[in-house]
Amino acid sequence: MNTGIDPYEIRAETPAVKTYLRLRSESGLSSKTPEAARIGLPNTWHAVTVLHEEEPVGMGRVIGDGGCALQIVDICVLPEHQGRGLGRRIMGELVQELEHRAPEGAYVSLIADGDARFLYEKFGFKPTAPASVGMHRTV
Repeated sequence: MNTGIDPYEIRAETPAVKTYLRLRSESGLSSKTPEAARIGLPNTWHAVTVLHEEEPVGMGRVIGDGGCALQIVDICVLPEHQGRGLGRRIMGELVQELEHRAPEGAYVSLIADGDARFLYEKFGFKPTAPASVGMHRTV
């Protein structure tokens, strides 16, 4: 029986290091070291954490300088909670904050893995190729 009550809560908060590492790992994103997470997470411009019965099951972050360049990263939902629109809700929260707080003309980027590009396109993101190509390097 559907009571109409949403079992998920989205909080505007950066996940704790342990939660961040667990969500990345269990959702299939590449692993990060605890040291990297301890250094990086406090530099988050904006983040949301999705909770189910007070347990974190998803997240997303915006990083960057807050003015000229911002990047959406760490969008993930645990497999057992996928297919319920949580990725769309995470993106909606992040984009809403960007539209509210980022200055006009700020460049917002993201890397779309696989079919995730279809979700991001719904929020106005477009491929940069062939004009530019995303590149990366891991240290």
